Amino acid sequence: MKAVLYEAFSQPPKIARLADPAPEPDGVVVKVMATGVCRSDWHGWVGHDPDIALPHVPGHELAGTVAAVGGQVTRWKRGDRVTVPFVGGCGHCPQCHAGHQQVCDSQFQPGFTHWGSFAEYVSIHRADLNLVALPETIDFATAASLGCRFVTSFRAVVDQGRVSAGQWVAVHGCGGVGLSAVMIARAMGAQVVAVDIAQDKLALARQMGAVATIHAAEVDDVAAAVREISGGGAHVSLDALGAVTTCVNSIHSLRKRGRHIQVGLMAGADSFPPVPMGRVISHELEILGSHGMQAHRYGAMLDMIEAGTLKPELLVGRTINLEQSIDALMGMDRFEGSGVTVVTEF
Repeated sequence: MKAVLYEAFSQPPKIARLADPAPEPDGVVVKVMATGVCRSDWHGWVGHDPDIALPHVPGHELAGTVAAVGGQVTRWKRGDRVTVPFVGGCGHCPQCHAGHQQVCDSQFQPGFTHWGSFAEYVSIHRADLNLVALPETIDFATAASLGCRFVTSFRAVVDQGRVSAGQWVAVHGCGGVGLSAVMIARAMGAQVVAVDIAQDKLALARQMGAVATIHAAEVDDVAAAVREISGGGAHVSLDALGAVTTCVNSIHSLRKRGRHIQVGLMAGADSFPPVPMGRVISHELEILGSHGMQAHRYGAMLDMIEAGTLKPELLVGRTINLEQSIDALMGMDRFEGSGVTVVTEF
């Protein structure tokens, strides 16, 4: 198969010809029809993820068709249209038994713990637990754009944030995760304040339903601006970027008893932000992480997409081929362009 491969961290990947994967007994092989290019892939490429063994094929936001099926699989057959969470469960640990496959003790992550979807084919383990049926009404590029960013935002806003109609939600960072969060929070009936340092991304946030935007490079105190706009602070605030500044601003943006959701990955120099714990205590704030979404929760999100309440296709910024994915991957830290980049040609 044709695939993107890197043999050293932070060194340019290359296009390689590799052996086609065979399905695990409990797994399937998916013919990749589309795969998103995500900053999480960039974190892996620069060496921030200890689970990656070299050489490595990146990619974790995928959609396609089942090409081969392991002997123990009962729910899937060749030709089925599917997508998959970026975190798959083992089905045996206490977390999986409680329905929390997104924090499985022995999780499977294509593109991290195993080779991923920057390739013509990818092996998916424990398919009966982890695969998600893709409705015919959702095209492959849109489905791939759901992969990490949209589903992570859905869980962050709906399950972790418990956002309800009339609440104020602040979103710090308007990349793929942040724009997804804006759209989802608006669909839940919230009033959204979007924060970024790029005018084009703030314009997109307004298109996604934000009632107010803040250009962080032009405002001295972002958190104070959020509190003023929202009449005392956000009920829920998300750091959708993963940086010390956005994390701290998000916490300071909250009203009393508000909820901060950390969605963006904190890595490298941003790994240990100075959390204002005195404020957390005195205002009885909640600080919550959000790490993907279980396969069994996709139904609620897909129903909203099919009903037109959510329109993730609006977040697809551009489509590229597999060769172009190399430059797109290496440039993720420059935050160029708006929306989600999706590989659709292999």
